Amino acid sequence: MPDPTRPEGPKIIAIANQKGGVGKTTTTINLAAALAETGVRVLIVDLDPQGNASTGLGLDVAARKFTVYDLLLDEAPLGDVIQPTAQDGLSIIPSTVDLSSADIELIANEKRSFLLHDALRQPAMDAYGFDYVLIDCPPSLNLLTVNAMVAAHSVLVPLQSEFFALEGLSQLMLTIREIRQTANPALRIEGVVLTMFDSRNNLSTQVEQDARDNLGELVFRTRIPRNVRVSEAPSYAMSVLSYDPLSKGAQAYRELAQELIENTARIAA
Repeated sequence: MPDPTRPEGPKIIAIANQKGGVGKTTTTINLAAALAETGVRVLIVDLDPQGNASTGLGLDVAARKFTVYDLLLDEAPLGDVIQPTAQDGLSIIPSTVDLSSADIELIANEKRSFLLHDALRQPAMDAYGFDYVLIDCPPSLNLLTVNAMVAAHSVLVPLQSEFFALEGLSQLMLTIREIRQTANPALRIEGVVLTMFDSRNNLSTQVEQDARDNLGELVFRTRIPRNVRVSEAPSYAMSVLSYDPLSKGAQAYRELAQELIENTARIAA
Protein backbone atom coordinates (compact mmCIF):
# COMPACT_ATOMS: atom_id res chain seq x y z
CA MET A 1 0.00 0.00 0.00
CA PRO A 2 1.43 3.46 -0.92
CA ASP A 3 2.68 5.59 1.96
CA PRO A 4 0.63 8.84 1.96
CA THR A 5 3.42 10.67 3.82
CA ARG A 6 5.90 10.16 0.97
CA PRO A 7 6.14 12.45 -2.07
CA GLU A 8 4.57 11.13 -5.25
CA GLY A 9 7.86 10.15 -6.87
CA PRO A 10 9.09 10.52 -10.45
CA LYS A 11 7.35 9.51 -13.65
CA ILE A 12 9.24 6.42 -14.86
CA ILE A 13 9.44 5.82 -18.62
CA ALA A 14 11.05 2.79 -20.29
CA ILE A 15 12.48 3.63 -23.71
CA ALA A 16 12.26 0.33 -25.52
CA ASN A 17 12.38 -1.40 -28.88
CA GLN A 18 13.89 -4.85 -29.30
CA LYS A 19 15.24 -3.77 -32.69
CA GLY A 20 18.73 -2.27 -32.44
CA GLY A 21 19.83 0.93 -34.16
CA VAL A 22 16.48 2.72 -33.95
CA GLY A 23 17.69 5.66 -31.86
CA LYS A 24 16.84 4.36 -28.37
CA THR A 25 19.95 5.60 -26.59
CA THR A 26 20.07 8.82 -28.65
CA THR A 27 16.46 9.51 -27.67
CA THR A 28 17.11 8.68 -24.00
CA ILE A 29 20.08 11.08 -23.76
CA ASN A 30 18.54 13.95 -25.73
CA LEU A 31 15.02 13.71 -24.34
CA ALA A 32 16.50 13.65 -20.81
CA ALA A 33 18.66 16.70 -21.63
CA ALA A 34 15.67 18.55 -23.13
CA LEU A 35 13.55 17.80 -20.05
CA ALA A 36 16.37 18.94 -17.73
CA GLU A 37 16.66 22.15 -19.77
CA THR A 38 13.06 23.02 -18.73
CA GLY A 39 14.13 22.93 -15.07
CA VAL A 40 12.96 19.45 -14.03
CA ARG A 41 15.26 16.86 -12.45
CA VAL A 42 15.90 13.75 -14.56
CA LEU A 43 17.60 10.41 -13.91
CA ILE A 44 18.72 8.11 -16.72
CA VAL A 45 19.00 4.41 -15.88
CA ASP A 46 21.39 2.82 -18.38
CA LEU A 47 20.03 -0.73 -18.60
CA ASP A 48 21.92 -1.61 -21.78
CA PRO A 49 25.13 -3.64 -21.25
CA GLN A 50 26.71 -1.69 -24.13
CA GLY A 51 26.69 1.32 -21.78
CA ASN A 52 26.29 3.80 -24.64
CA ALA A 53 24.13 6.23 -22.63
CA SER A 54 26.86 6.35 -19.98
CA THR A 55 29.59 6.94 -22.58
CA GLY A 56 27.44 9.47 -24.45
CA LEU A 57 27.15 11.58 -21.30
CA GLY A 58 30.87 11.56 -20.62
CA LEU A 59 31.17 8.81 -17.99
CA ASP A 60 34.48 7.08 -18.54
CA VAL A 61 34.39 3.31 -17.89
CA ALA A 62 36.99 3.79 -15.13
CA ALA A 63 34.63 6.22 -13.36
CA ARG A 64 31.80 3.66 -13.25
CA LYS A 65 32.79 2.09 -9.95
CA PHE A 66 29.20 1.23 -9.08
CA THR A 67 26.64 0.54 -11.79
CA VAL A 68 23.06 -0.58 -12.33
CA TYR A 69 24.37 -4.16 -11.96
CA ASP A 70 25.32 -3.38 -8.34
CA LEU A 71 21.93 -1.75 -7.75
CA LEU A 72 19.96 -4.75 -9.05
CA LEU A 73 22.02 -7.69 -7.85
CA ASP A 74 23.89 -6.37 -4.80
CA GLU A 75 21.37 -3.77 -3.59
CA ALA A 76 24.07 -1.09 -3.66
CA PRO A 77 22.95 2.22 -2.05
CA LEU A 78 21.56 4.84 -4.44
CA GLY A 79 24.25 7.27 -3.27
CA ASP A 80 26.88 4.94 -4.74
CA VAL A 81 25.23 4.35 -8.11
CA ILE A 82 23.65 7.72 -9.03
CA GLN A 83 26.21 9.95 -10.70
CA PRO A 84 25.88 13.58 -11.82
CA THR A 85 26.50 14.57 -15.44
CA ALA A 86 27.85 17.80 -16.93
CA GLN A 87 24.28 19.04 -17.41
CA ASP A 88 22.40 20.62 -14.51
CA GLY A 89 19.47 18.54 -13.33
CA LEU A 90 20.56 15.38 -15.19
CA SER A 91 21.97 12.32 -13.37
CA ILE A 92 22.66 8.77 -14.48
CA ILE A 93 22.96 5.26 -13.08
CA PRO A 94 25.64 3.93 -15.43
CA SER A 95 26.15 0.51 -16.95
CA THR A 96 29.08 -1.61 -18.08
CA VAL A 97 29.46 -4.89 -19.96
CA ASP A 98 29.11 -6.68 -16.56
CA LEU A 99 25.39 -6.26 -17.03
CA SER A 100 25.39 -8.75 -19.91
CA SER A 101 25.65 -11.62 -17.40
CA ALA A 102 22.81 -10.21 -15.27
CA ASP A 103 20.13 -12.02 -17.26
CA ILE A 104 21.51 -15.41 -16.19
CA GLU A 105 21.95 -14.31 -12.57
CA LEU A 106 18.47 -12.82 -12.42
CA ILE A 107 16.83 -16.14 -13.29
CA ALA A 108 17.81 -17.55 -9.89
CA ASN A 109 16.24 -14.61 -8.03
CA GLU A 110 12.58 -15.10 -7.12
CA LYS A 111 11.96 -11.32 -7.33
CA ARG A 112 13.79 -11.22 -10.67
CA SER A 113 11.20 -9.11 -12.51
CA PHE A 114 10.73 -6.57 -9.69
CA LEU A 115 14.31 -5.66 -8.76
CA LEU A 116 14.39 -2.36 -10.65
CA HIS A 117 10.81 -1.56 -9.59
CA ASP A 118 11.77 -1.89 -5.92
CA ALA A 119 15.11 -0.09 -6.30
CA LEU A 120 13.46 2.98 -7.87
CA ARG A 121 10.73 3.14 -5.23
CA GLN A 122 12.87 2.85 -2.11
CA PRO A 123 12.52 5.74 0.38
CA ALA A 124 16.11 6.90 -0.33
CA MET A 125 14.91 8.05 -3.80
CA ASP A 126 12.81 10.83 -2.24
CA ALA A 127 15.84 12.95 -1.31
CA TYR A 128 16.86 13.33 -4.97
CA GLY A 129 13.58 14.94 -6.01
CA PHE A 130 13.60 13.47 -9.52
CA ASP A 131 10.65 14.38 -11.73
CA TYR A 132 11.42 11.86 -14.49
CA VAL A 133 13.33 8.59 -14.74
CA LEU A 134 14.16 7.43 -18.28
CA ILE A 135 15.30 3.81 -18.65
CA ASP A 136 17.45 3.01 -21.68
CA CYS A 137 16.52 -0.62 -22.41
CA PRO A 138 18.73 -3.18 -24.17
CA PRO A 139 17.84 -4.04 -27.80
CA SER A 140 16.14 -7.31 -26.84
CA LEU A 141 13.10 -8.52 -24.90
CA ASN A 142 15.09 -10.12 -22.06
CA LEU A 143 14.77 -10.00 -18.26
CA LEU A 144 16.39 -6.56 -18.13
CA THR A 145 13.71 -5.17 -20.45
CA VAL A 146 11.04 -6.93 -18.37
CA ASN A 147 12.50 -5.24 -15.25
CA ALA A 148 12.25 -1.88 -17.00
CA MET A 149 8.61 -2.43 -17.99
CA VAL A 150 7.62 -3.67 -14.54
CA ALA A 151 9.30 -0.60 -13.01
CA ALA A 152 7.84 1.89 -15.49
CA HIS A 153 4.60 3.84 -15.63
CA SER A 154 4.82 3.91 -19.42
CA VAL A 155 6.82 2.81 -22.47
CA LEU A 156 8.13 5.18 -25.13
CA VAL A 157 9.00 3.48 -28.42
CA PRO A 158 11.48 5.01 -30.89
CA LEU A 159 10.58 3.88 -34.41
CA GLN A 160 13.11 4.23 -37.19
CA SER A 161 11.59 5.68 -40.35
CA GLU A 162 12.68 2.72 -42.49
CA PHE A 163 11.25 -0.38 -44.14
CA PHE A 164 10.26 -3.20 -41.70
CA ALA A 165 10.05 -0.63 -38.86
CA LEU A 166 6.50 -1.65 -37.96
CA GLU A 167 7.28 -5.38 -38.17
CA GLY A 168 9.02 -5.60 -34.79
CA LEU A 169 6.49 -3.36 -33.12
CA SER A 170 3.83 -6.08 -32.86
CA GLN A 171 6.17 -8.26 -30.76
CA LEU A 172 6.89 -5.34 -28.44
CA MET A 173 3.15 -4.65 -28.06
CA LEU A 174 2.58 -8.32 -27.14
CA THR A 175 5.29 -8.07 -24.48
CA ILE A 176 3.69 -4.92 -23.06
CA ARG A 177 0.31 -6.70 -22.97
CA GLU A 178 1.87 -9.67 -21.16
CA ILE A 179 3.52 -7.39 -18.57
CA ARG A 180 0.14 -5.71 -18.01
CA GLN A 181 -1.53 -9.07 -17.42
CA THR A 182 1.12 -10.45 -15.09
CA ALA A 183 3.07 -7.77 -13.25
CA ASN A 184 2.18 -4.15 -14.04
CA PRO A 185 -1.49 -3.63 -14.93
CA ALA A 186 -1.12 0.17 -15.04
CA LEU A 187 1.63 0.12 -17.72
CA ARG A 188 0.67 2.32 -20.66
CA ILE A 189 2.22 3.24 -23.97
CA GLU A 190 3.57 6.78 -23.67
CA GLY A 191 3.86 7.02 -27.42
CA VAL A 192 5.81 6.12 -30.53
CA VAL A 193 8.38 8.63 -31.78
CA LEU A 194 9.59 8.55 -35.37
CA THR A 195 13.40 8.80 -35.47
CA MET A 196 15.91 9.37 -38.30
CA PHE A 197 13.11 10.99 -40.28
CA ASP A 198 13.98 12.40 -43.69
CA SER A 199 11.14 14.39 -45.27
CA ARG A 200 12.89 14.21 -48.68
CA ASN A 201 12.60 10.44 -48.59
CA ASN A 202 9.33 8.85 -49.75
CA LEU A 203 9.94 5.85 -47.50
CA SER A 204 10.07 8.02 -44.35
CA THR A 205 6.76 9.60 -45.33
CA GLN A 206 5.23 6.18 -46.02
CA VAL A 207 6.40 4.79 -42.64
CA GLU A 208 4.92 7.84 -40.91
CA GLN A 209 1.61 7.35 -42.73
CA ASP A 210 1.51 3.63 -41.84
CA ALA A 211 2.36 4.37 -38.21
CA ARG A 212 -0.31 7.06 -37.90
CA ASP A 213 -2.92 4.88 -39.69
CA ASN A 214 -2.21 1.92 -37.39
CA LEU A 215 -1.45 3.66 -34.09
CA GLY A 216 -3.32 6.95 -34.36
CA GLU A 217 -2.69 9.35 -31.49
CA LEU A 218 -0.06 7.08 -29.97
CA VAL A 219 2.40 8.56 -32.50
CA PHE A 220 3.99 11.78 -31.25
CA ARG A 221 3.50 14.85 -33.45
CA THR A 222 7.24 15.53 -33.19
CA ARG A 223 9.48 13.69 -35.64
CA ILE A 224 13.22 13.41 -34.94
CA PRO A 225 15.05 14.27 -38.17
CA ARG A 226 18.05 12.48 -39.58
CA ASN A 227 20.58 15.11 -38.49
CA VAL A 228 24.36 15.06 -38.60
CA ARG A 229 24.61 17.02 -35.33
CA VAL A 230 22.61 14.32 -33.51
CA SER A 231 25.06 11.70 -34.83
CA GLU A 232 28.17 13.71 -33.92
CA ALA A 233 27.19 14.73 -30.37
CA PRO A 234 27.91 11.37 -28.60
CA SER A 235 31.52 11.35 -29.82
CA TYR A 236 31.97 14.61 -27.86
CA ALA A 237 30.22 13.03 -24.83
CA MET A 238 27.39 15.56 -25.05
CA SER A 239 23.70 15.71 -25.80
CA VAL A 240 22.88 17.42 -29.09
CA LEU A 241 21.33 20.24 -27.04
CA SER A 242 24.75 21.04 -25.56
CA TYR A 243 26.73 20.27 -28.72
CA ASP A 244 24.68 22.40 -31.10
CA PRO A 245 21.71 24.03 -29.32
CA LEU A 246 20.32 25.57 -32.52
CA SER A 247 20.44 22.43 -34.67
CA LYS A 248 17.27 20.83 -36.05
CA GLY A 249 17.93 17.77 -33.91
CA ALA A 250 18.16 19.80 -30.69
CA GLN A 251 14.97 21.66 -31.56
CA ALA A 252 13.12 18.40 -32.28
CA TYR A 253 14.05 16.92 -28.89
CA ARG A 254 12.89 20.13 -27.17
CA GLU A 255 9.53 19.76 -28.95
CA LEU A 256 9.33 16.09 -27.94
CA ALA A 257 10.04 17.03 -24.30
CA GLN A 258 7.25 19.62 -24.47
CA GLU A 259 4.81 17.05 -25.84
CA LEU A 260 5.79 14.64 -23.07
CA ILE A 261 5.26 17.29 -20.37
CA GLU A 262 1.85 18.13 -21.87
CA ASN A 263 0.89 14.41 -21.91
CA THR A 264 1.96 14.08 -18.26
CA ALA A 265 -0.13 17.10 -17.25
CA ARG A 266 -3.15 15.83 -19.20
CA ILE A 267 -3.02 12.39 -17.56
CA ALA A 268 -2.58 13.91 -14.09
CA ALA A 269 -5.60 16.22 -14.59
